Amino acid sequence: MIRLERVRKRFGAHEVLRGVTLSVRAGSTLALLGPSGVGKSVLLKTLIGLLEPDDGEIWVGDLELGGASREAAESVRRTMGYVFQYSALFDSLTVAENILLGLDDRAWRPESPASRARLQECLRWVKLAPEVAPQYPAELSGGMQKRVAIARAIVAEQRYLLYDEPTAGLDPLNAENIARLIRRLQRELGVTSIVVTHDFELAKHVGDQVAILDGGRIVADVPAPALDALDHPMVRAFRHWHQRAEVVG
Repeated sequence: MIRLERVRKRFGAHEVLRGVTLSVRAGSTLALLGPSGVGKSVLLKTLIGLLEPDDGEIWVGDLELGGASREAAESVRRTMGYVFQYSALFDSLTVAENILLGLDDRAWRPESPASRARLQECLRWVKLAPEVAPQYPAELSGGMQKRVAIARAIVAEQRYLLYDEPTAGLDPLNAENIARLIRRLQRELGVTSIVVTHDFELAKHVGDQVAILDGGRIVADVPAPALDALDHPMVRAFRHWHQRAEVVG
């Protein structure tokens, strides 16, 4: 379970998160929907500890991270995998080296047989051939790079997965494949996930629930099947944009 209570984050005079309250059930996927620039990525980075909230509470399981010791908070955050927008792979490292960066050094040795076996297991999870392991990111397609980034996020058996615009820059076929992978990982690994996106169809496809962030606040939070029927200006705008894209396409 992940729960945010009245979380605020400000950059100078600009308050990006204005009291966000949100809950994600254990083993489910929340799609966080909203246009660019409303603070979706800031929320993820605050959750994983890349940014500190100015106010509010962040609960992961039974631990409130702000009130916990540094060691306890870091221990919980090591159970989180983060998939960056545009993958954020290291160009000078091979696929294998990029994936093994996701291991907790205190629990794993990257060159050990156990780590190498885990690498091959994660490649299978994301449907990449073993022959991909010695290649470099520049040799891969955008969709394959995204799969490597997801493999890195699950390599240490993380219980929580945070995806920041996972289909950004991908063609429709690769975007659909990544969406299916997100659902399969939730179903087969039992992970709890948050998927940040401005893609209306992706939100419906991967989310058990969909929350809409606008103006620094959660303005709607509904089961994914109810999204189409939601009477909200942002939903109408997203639906209209999607319908226009289908006509143009």
